[in-house]
Amino acid sequence: MVVCCYTEARWDDLRGAVDSARAQLAAGDELVLVVDNNDTLLRRASAAMPEVTVVASTGPRGLSGARNTGVAVTTGEVVVFLDDDARAEPGWLDRMLAPYADPQVMGVGGAALAAWPTDRPGWFPPEFDWVVGCSYTGLPTSRAPVRNPIGASMSFRRSAFEAVGDFTEGIGRTGTDPMGCEETEFGIRLRQSNPDAVVLYEPGSVVAHRVTSDRATFTYFRRRCYAEGLSKARVAGLVGQESALEAERTYVSRTLPRAVWRDLTGGGHRARAAAVVFGVAATSFGYVRGRVGQRRVAS
Repeated sequence: MVVCCYTEARWDDLRGAVDSARAQLAAGDELVLVVDNNDTLLRRASAAMPEVTVVASTGPRGLSGARNTGVAVTTGEVVVFLDDDARAEPGWLDRMLAPYADPQVMGVGGAALAAWPTDRPGWFPPEFDWVVGCSYTGLPTSRAPVRNPIGASMSFRRSAFEAVGDFTEGIGRTGTDPMGCEETEFGIRLRQSNPDAVVLYEPGSVVAHRVTSDRATFTYFRRRCYAEGLSKARVAGLVGQESALEAERTYVSRTLPRAVWRDLTGGGHRARAAAVVFGVAATSFGYVRGRVGQRRVAS
């Protein structure tokens, strides 16, 4: 199992994540904490967690490099990833690993439920919980194939990395930069390499993913949606637009119109309906901006 971290500001969250993971490990299981370019945190974690293998990331700064370090250090058949601000609920690991009894299953992701600082903001649509790294309305409600898992709680067979390589560096989150999609690009690459490979969403495997106060704001919502568009543009440049936007087409054409209709008619949540429309516009703008930038560089 791999937990990646980069800042001492999340120390309490990190201890909670590590403790929740350790409680579910079987004899012989590995738990590796990868510290991303922070020597002070590396020393503190090494001293405070002698029962955990604490290592420095050997890759470039960012989550992809840290995860790749974890893949290289661990030896198990399945590599499980847990975010440093996510706490695993009882049974999380067993339910995450159970689908691997099927040899075609190459990846499994669990449900990341938002742990808001107080109450969910009334304007924040549940269809956009991906903005805060969590499961969102529109995902399957029972175990089902998906294009890619949510990064806060996911796993892949080691053979998947052996087949298609590591997480691509240069995309995804770096520190507080709200980019993403490294697991999306990896999932697409995996399926392109092996069309029979199955990646599953297992909603019974649950973590509580903490949402900080700054991420429960409209400013962050706007920044994250725009960054998601830029990230999807990068993914499209690597794996092709058709694959990069396959899941988004259904999400935009079915899930989001239902959300707007629900909020304008049944619940009367006009601010939430407006947030859906704004979120689509901001993400689309980021995508177009990213693709235009790629074409300029290419020319």
